[in-house]
Amino acid sequence: MAEETTLPPNREPTSDQPTDLKTRLKASYDAIAPKYNQWTIPHSTTRLHFLDQLLDRLPSTSASNPVSVLELGCGCGLPVTEKLLSHPTFSVTANDLSSAQLALARASLLPDPPGPNDGRLTLLDGDMLALDFAPMTFDAVVGMYSIIHLPRAEQVEMLGKIAAWLKPGGWLLANFGAEEAAGREIRDWLGEDKGWMFWSGWGSEGSVEKVREAGLEVVVQEVVEDVVDAKFLWVLARKSEP
Repeated sequence: MAEETTLPPNREPTSDQPTDLKTRLKASYDAIAPKYNQWTIPHSTTRLHFLDQLLDRLPSTSASNPVSVLELGCGCGLPVTEKLLSHPTFSVTANDLSSAQLALARASLLPDPPGPNDGRLTLLDGDMLALDFAPMTFDAVVGMYSIIHLPRAEQVEMLGKIAAWLKPGGWLLANFGAEEAAGREIRDWLGEDKGWMFWSGWGSEGSVEKVREAGLEVVVQEVVEDVVDAKFLWVLARKSEP
């Protein structure tokens, strides 16, 4: 999510979300999946830094008491889903809007014949807002560069769902745009003709407020400059125990 106050011609602020937002986002990520992965995977230092902070906070596990993690916007599964699965007592449910990205994740993480991830990884495609889980299902929910694609009202709704899905003492790791934006579009992200994108956000203070309003305690909040001309707020938040 870029910070410029004067936007170039192909990047436009908007206060109205397109009616076909999710369809267009899916089509874009399906079309640019190889280029996006080639661009983003080498720049995973920040993702892994905050993932390690989450992992240090998760409870001890055993084969009979696995840690259950939901990943929103898993992409091709590299490197975050892969690292979660490197813990043999983790069970991961990974969601993405892009069927192309999930096909890549399936090929790399669920090979045939079955490997060590078989039975520990569930891949779900579709809009994260349409997911439905029982309350107190997950020990952790991870959303890296994914919740930011939702319109702001849907981000609030998503945070409410996440809080309900977390077990008491469970953790949310997510990032949000550091700059407030009701909506922002770019027509050719990464130089791709089919790379239409949409982002929105409440800004750093607003996002922390929304996380707290969802009922989560913010333990870590850090603004980090990304590899592009953008800053993101990274949040680790915990659901209180009774």
